[in-house]
Amino acid sequence: MREFGFELALCAHLEGADRLVSRQLGGHVHGRRILDTVVVEGDIPARAAITPERIPTAAIEADVGTGRARYWKDAFDCHPDRAERARTLAVERGFFERERRGGRTYVRQTARYPDWVDRITAVENKPDLDRPGDLEAQLRTDVSLALVDEVVLATADYVTRAHLNRIPEGVGVWRFDPDSGEREVVREPTRLPVDGPGIERIEGHPGRTDVRPVTASETASARTRLAERAYAKGWRTFDYPACARCSPDDDGLPQCAWKGRPVRASEECGTDCGGYEADEPPGVDTDELRAARSPWDPDPDGFRRRQSGLDRFR
Repeated sequence: MREFGFELALCAHLEGADRLVSRQLGGHVHGRRILDTVVVEGDIPARAAITPERIPTAAIEADVGTGRARYWKDAFDCHPDRAERARTLAVERGFFERERRGGRTYVRQTARYPDWVDRITAVENKPDLDRPGDLEAQLRTDVSLALVDEVVLATADYVTRAHLNRIPEGVGVWRFDPDSGEREVVREPTRLPVDGPGIERIEGHPGRTDVRPVTASETASARTRLAERAYAKGWRTFDYPACARCSPDDDGLPQCAWKGRPVRASEECGTDCGGYEADEPPGVDTDELRAARSPWDPDPDGFRRRQSGLDRFR
């Protein structure tokens, strides 16, 4: 199975009532690192009660509480453009409510932002270990940065001692069969020191590697951003092929009857495929699937208070 299908099958396997699963998220502070799969555990119902959408990190970190409303420009400690966008999105998504006084906009939180994240696990998917690419450097970056609590390598291959010796210490290893859904823990991951500073690999060159230190506060902010994106995005973010042979399974994977596996519509489906039969993409309610199989809530009651005269300023 190709890496795309392997990744989707693993996401479906990991999804459950006590955790969130997402994929293809930025796991960096100053550099550029995309995490294949992200699993978030914690008090997810507390977070789900606010909004199904992402809350901007700048709004979460702003000096805005649930009590007395504050003039919004005094509450943010970031670039004015970022602050204004965060304020607007926070209002639209029900995390802030606003009111006007003397021509100024004041904001307050509709609910206190919960300390809801207990553990974040980043999974690097490499079904074929014979084609490692930049795997070792990527995993070393994840461990030294310590943005997530645990780092795991997932593969379909048999894992030898030679493989384990090339995988950085602290990285867990899973052997996963995407057809049967069986997962074997070959090596447990080590819990990383996410509360402290880290070192981020920025770029590799022959004979040297450029790195940059990351402070504990930068790590905390990036973790909040990662958790929020994971909550809002989920993992069913792919398009379904416009082909009669696409038959999504119970998990919503875009299964192709012609190829006998999940396919990426943008790369593998079209007139160049011998089994292509033009049709409308299958109708799959991915939000409904996600809500049924995880603690994500697409329509929470929310906490926005309706005050006299307030709506006319929205």
